[in-house]
Amino acid sequence: MTIQSDCQLYSGYKPCGKQDDCMACPHYAPWAGQILVVKLAAAGDVVRTTAILPGLRKHFADHCITWLTDPGAIPLLKNNPMIDRLYAFTVDGLAAVQAAQYTLLLNFEKETRALGFCRTVSAYKRKGFIASRSGTPAAADEDSEYALRLGLSDDLKFRRNTLTYPQIIYEMAGLPYEGQEYVLELGPESLNFAGQFAARIRGADQTSAKKIVGLNTGCGTVFGTKRWTVEGFVALIENLSAMPNVHLLLLGGPLEVEFNQTIVARARGKITDTGCSNTLEQFLGIIECCDVVVSADSLAMHLAIGRKKQVVALFGPTCHQEVDLFGRGEKVVTDFPCAPCYLTRCEKSPSCMEAMSPANVAAAVRKCLERLGK
Repeated sequence: MTIQSDCQLYSGYKPCGKQDDCMACPHYAPWAGQILVVKLAAAGDVVRTTAILPGLRKHFADHCITWLTDPGAIPLLKNNPMIDRLYAFTVDGLAAVQAAQYTLLLNFEKETRALGFCRTVSAYKRKGFIASRSGTPAAADEDSEYALRLGLSDDLKFRRNTLTYPQIIYEMAGLPYEGQEYVLELGPESLNFAGQFAARIRGADQTSAKKIVGLNTGCGTVFGTKRWTVEGFVALIENLSAMPNVHLLLLGGPLEVEFNQTIVARARGKITDTGCSNTLEQFLGIIECCDVVVSADSLAMHLAIGRKKQVVALFGPTCHQEVDLFGRGEKVVTDFPCAPCYLTRCEKSPSCMEAMSPANVAAAVRKCLERLGK
């Protein structure tokens, strides 16, 4: 019995279902090579890194694409049709990754654990970030020098850089960037939840004609300075609730429980609270129900971009130029001269996010609604 272990249909566990013997099988399709993509965290960065996948598929046809990520990001990638093998950064996942020999290893992660693990992987070519002799992040080659310098020079990152994140990672990979977008597909759990949630919303409104605008208050755990204010959200709700064709949803996670409760109390029934205890799959379903999503620079913003929603992105301490809305949305950017700053705490009063105008955000939402025909 002939065994072709390099065939795309081969698993080693059971027959492929095409032919019992590999000899002269008309369905034999060997992988041309193996590619490993390493992007562990944060979740929003994992989502936006999926923009590399269409380029890899175009330039490395018939290669097996393996992605290594943190366990928490698995739901964001497990339904991606462009990923052949997906492993979590666990003992079992790392062992599975080490079993293969890679034509290309693309490491977009500067974390020490990723740098150290990548040293143990057999790869013909390495691009992105590697470990220096001191164990610190270094560029694998000149294609990644710019990405490395972005993290080392505030002037370059804050003032002079004009490249978006997708452009930067394509340069790191040595591939031409041709406008490729995120690849974010939903699984059955998210799709079913979206359908059920949408039915509840339509029932509450007695109509399916309204456009749904999601207001996301989350901003992650690192840069709390990205968060807009309760007063800003309440004023925005007052403005948008006057539009008869709009239904407002309040979005958030476990860190936003008290924040969102305050908004709901002050909004006096003008917004539907989606809760702060949804799973990531359920949160994806809620995003899917939205026509427009208002969010600071956060996971929710990247999920909305990935699902091709109209997005109103609020930028204060982080770099707006690195984010591409791909022609579907508006950016509201602070005019404070000290921004961006990437400070985790700000002593200014008001801060740039506290000073952000609800009227400007509302105007951006209305522009998005106009694009949707409302």
